[in-house]
Amino acid sequence: MLFRERQQLTICVVAGVIVGGFVLFRYLPLRRTMKAVRQTKAAQTLTIAKGTADNKQLSLLEEQLLKLQQKLENYEANIPGQRDLGAFLHRIADLMNEHNLSEQVIEPRKEVKSEELNCIPVNMQCKGKLDKIFEFYRRLQGLDRLVRIEQVKLTNDSDYDGQVSMEARAVIYYRAKVGQG
Repeated sequence: MLFRERQQLTICVVAGVIVGGFVLFRYLPLRRTMKAVRQTKAAQTLTIAKGTADNKQLSLLEEQLLKLQQKLENYEANIPGQRDLGAFLHRIADLMNEHNLSEQVIEPRKEVKSEELNCIPVNMQCKGKLDKIFEFYRRLQGLDRLVRIEQVKLTNDSDYDGQVSMEARAVIYYRAKVGQG
């Protein structure tokens, strides 16, 4: 009987060692591997979803780029190679006259020179109806020469008759000639 009990105990111990070995050397490593595979799969799914979203964003960015390229297509053409300041200031005065703006002052300031672009600051003043002043700016923007408005000051007249005084500082650009600067 003692032999039989020892035999059963030995069988149980061997079975326990086999089960323990299976769990320790086979089940647990496979479980870790499965967990790593699930994490990798989740990361790949996330990457694919991000790539799909980025692809949609890329097409929107390409569309914006095309629009910007169309806007900037004539940018170089809007910067003349010669100064030609007098004629351009005359065109500004004509625009002011077209929009019935009075008390006009158009005063060029000291020219700023650089290697590629030169710029001429211009102070402008006039008086007129607000809608006419806005129309003047819209038309000024449409001219075939690059003009940057740096500052605008609008002041309502003390008579409150609908007249607005405008003071602005603008910059007119032209290309520097080679060797100038």
